[in-house]
Amino acid sequence: MVTKNLARVTIALDDDAFQLFEKLRKEAGVSGSELVRRTLRFYNENKDLLKVKKRIDLYNEMLSSGEHVILDIDHFILLLSLIGSSPKEDTFWEKCRAVAKSHAEQLSSKIRTPEELLERLAACNLFRLIKNSEKEFTLVLTSGATRKFIKRLVEDFLESMRFDVEVKEHLVKLTLKIK
Repeated sequence: MVTKNLARVTIALDDDAFQLFEKLRKEAGVSGSELVRRTLRFYNENKDLLKVKKRIDLYNEMLSSGEHVILDIDHFILLLSLIGSSPKEDTFWEKCRAVAKSHAEQLSSKIRTPEELLERLAACNLFRLIKNSEKEFTLVLTSGATRKFIKRLVEDFLESMRFDVEVKEHLVKLTLKIK
């Protein structure tokens, strides 16, 4: 392949990176320049996989600790509907608030911003997260039946982290503004 108008770039690699560079260059049987071109193209075509890896790493962290479970959405909605008709509903919400506060304390070194919390909860499939701006997010819920639970969870957790937020309810969405 003949390329016109080549731009010269100088890079610095530490010993480990250089050894990896040489290993890959030899395996591919190409020049260093061709390896860099291929690597850049590959990265550009696959950069979205880094988001998938981040989510897999989060799943691994959460599930391997034994503190989280995978729950079918139908079971989750069933539990929420039973809580809504329980005479102990107020007690449930008080205990949810206490759990959110405890989690905020436990995760304070991992979660430092509202966005990090929302990403973590989105990884649990509680909602799909849309970032509208630096201070506004939309949470697209899996069901309207989860709205109250998720709204209170997010509010209680962020309040425990000392963030001032406004959450507005919609049919199957929540919008969150960080004040």
